Amino acid sequence: MASKSFFGFLQDVRTETTKVTWPGRREVMVTTGLVLLMCIFIGIFFVISDQIIRVSVGFILGIGN
Repeated sequence: MASKSFFGFLQDVRTETTKVTWPGRREVMVTTGLVLLMCIFIGIFFVISDQIIRVSVGFILGIGN
């Protein structure tokens, strides 16, 4: 396998890519939307968590308003 030429490798890659089932436009759009939605939810979760921790630490240390 190690003695295979570069062009043989490229041929193998080309053969394997023909076996791939590529997603359609609709599937790509749906999964992209879901990823963006999850990023927004996770971002909101971390902002809220950070604020809760900040207020808690400030209250415990007595440096809050």
